[in-house]
Amino acid sequence: MLGGRAAAPRTGGPPGAADKVARPMRICVVYDCLFPYTVGGAERWYRNLAQRLAADGHEVTYLTLRQWPRGERGEVPGVRVVACGPRMALYREAGQRRIAPPLVFGAGVLWHLLRHGRRYDVLHTASFPYFSVLAAALLRRLHGYEIVVDWHELWSRDYWREYLGARGGRVGWAVQLLCVRTPQRAFCFARMTADRLREAGVRGEVTVLEGEYAGSLEERQPLPAEPLVVFAGRHIPEKQPAALVAAMAQLRTTAPELRARILGDGPERPHVLAAIAEHGLEDRIEAPGFVPLEVVEHDLARAQCMVLPSRREGYGLVVVEASANGVPSVVVDHPDNAAVELVEDGVNGVVVPSAAPEALAAGILRVREGGAALRSSTAEWFARNARRLSLDASLERVVDAYRARR
Repeated sequence: MLGGRAAAPRTGGPPGAADKVARPMRICVVYDCLFPYTVGGAERWYRNLAQRLAADGHEVTYLTLRQWPRGERGEVPGVRVVACGPRMALYREAGQRRIAPPLVFGAGVLWHLLRHGRRYDVLHTASFPYFSVLAAALLRRLHGYEIVVDWHELWSRDYWREYLGARGGRVGWAVQLLCVRTPQRAFCFARMTADRLREAGVRGEVTVLEGEYAGSLEERQPLPAEPLVVFAGRHIPEKQPAALVAAMAQLRTTAPELRARILGDGPERPHVLAAIAEHGLEDRIEAPGFVPLEVVEHDLARAQCMVLPSRREGYGLVVVEASANGVPSVVVDHPDNAAVELVEDGVNGVVVPSAAPEALAAGILRVREGGAALRSSTAEWFARNARRLSLDASLERVVDAYRARR
């Protein structure tokens, strides 16, 4: 999720905006990360949400961990940013979340709400890192605020076991289940997640927000494709960026003109670089690390296809960003990969059965064979779905849900 932009506060507004300003709410947004101090899809979502609410005249507080140098302040225009814990490394070297920061953040949220919880009408929090949800639930009856929870993902028992081992996985699953059973209004970004929430016994209404795309919704003519394949995302085991290297090795003889750009950084990047060297593909694959947003957009727009070998996605924003440019995507069919919900096979991309080199290579070749017709089809798919997939559509549904519960 590298290509979204933080939405600027709006000076105008849709019909009903004046009513929103006339009846302002006091809203607390809770997430342990804050864009641009950390970069990711959830960070962008919460910054956009906070700015949109403030622009509509609501009083907004954003609770987070401190991610900026001591003595400075976190800044979101029109929003009061409160650090509920110190600056901490969130990830281990292997890419897993550390346990201490969620505990510290949960305690900080609890302390803040003990002192200030009565000032809020709505507390809107990410499900992860869980302990903030439990802190909010503990004081809900005392202070009377409504709890809104965004479920960007809901992990299965098997994935918890893989992530933390047998004992840790059981604990993680139990904590997640406690959060699911907390009375709440639940939002999620994929039908897969909504189904899992209902199966787990969520205590509250579930709404699927289909849009996180913050770019232009105007239909655009796709650029001519260059012989380029792009991956854009964090280099973590679940996204399997090195799988694209093996696929490019498969394509060395069948598609010798193809080149690849593997954008992003993370704990898997050394494995990506090692795979490039092992296959002798230094002349065909670039892995420049983290690059500015403008570079990501430029590479996506000219690519023949975007390849996302991920086996776990709560949404898959990069698929929408590619489609907006008329660029088809290749995604992997996996039970934990919600990105497949954004691809109509043969219309705006290809769904392959696995991230095996042969499967990814076959998907890339299908896109190449689709040529300009597939790019036009992808652009038309985006035009049909742009409003539904837009950030504004999701934000409007969230604000309407707040107002309906008053």
